[in-house]
Amino acid sequence: MSIIEKAIRKQSDVSGKQADTTLERAQQVAAPDSDVTLQQEVSAPRREPTYKAITEDSVAAENRTATEDFQGHKPSVTLDLKILEQKNFVSLSSERRLINEEYRVIKRKLISNAFGALSSTLKHPNLILVSSSRPGEGKTFSAINLALSIALEQDKTVLLVDSDVLRPSVSKTLNIHHDIGLTDYLLSSEIKVSDIILSTNVDRLKIITAGRPHHLSTELLASERMLMLVNEFASRYSDRIVIFDAPPLLGVNETAVMASMCGQAVVVVEENHSKLAEIEQAVALLPKDIAIGFLINKAHRNQGKGYGYGYYYGAG
Repeated sequence: MSIIEKAIRKQSDVSGKQADTTLERAQQVAAPDSDVTLQQEVSAPRREPTYKAITEDSVAAENRTATEDFQGHKPSVTLDLKILEQKNFVSLSSERRLINEEYRVIKRKLISNAFGALSSTLKHPNLILVSSSRPGEGKTFSAINLALSIALEQDKTVLLVDSDVLRPSVSKTLNIHHDIGLTDYLLSSEIKVSDIILSTNVDRLKIITAGRPHHLSTELLASERMLMLVNEFASRYSDRIVIFDAPPLLGVNETAVMASMCGQAVVVVEENHSKLAEIEQAVALLPKDIAIGFLINKAHRNQGKGYGYGYYYGAG
């Protein structure tokens, strides 16, 4: 039994729900020895989290009018797609590459959850939290690749939000320089959504950077203004998927609060590095009714070809 199976089974026992013990392996388009896995767990009915009543009509009105984000004249950045390809990120070229095929499989389940039959059972199914139990397990790499892969869809747009405000990595990885980001928006009613959403040279990809450091950075993720922003993201555009590169689940309580605002969570696990006990602790912090996936990366089984990235699912 794999680490992930053990973690999910134990968590299901704790919550008093019967886990489905039959695992269905999805078609593996990568090399046979590559290994990135996702297992799906969806529990029944969502208990709505309790939030302070929202009465700031002016802020709500600002959010409604300011979100021209996916269309129109907004701040923009140019991603060096060639460099990203050399670093083994998903490529936007027509050349067939292994990682493109693998993340094509990975994104398919997430898109199906967001817009398919399961979407009616989830709150905000188009909002996907990408996290890990501890830092350094590859969550930013995975979040960026998911965003690039989804941007290749012809009928979907994707917004990548760097919400790891203590250790932001999206800007560094993509070599983005922008003065304001998520923390700045959450701190000031003078800053509009449209001020922080960056258009890119990838047609269907937008990005929000983490913003400037602040001593209350993580607390801002659990604020009422963040909740309003998330609700705006969830409802404004019917074809949008929002990916949050979030802080690790262990040690940052606000990540679990963010997860309660999303319909799906992808927990990134590093093969031969992540500890079973920490995976179990991380899963226990997630809402019982969220669609949870596990993505195992940095697999060393693809001998002579570097890391492997594949994808399987567990029965939900």
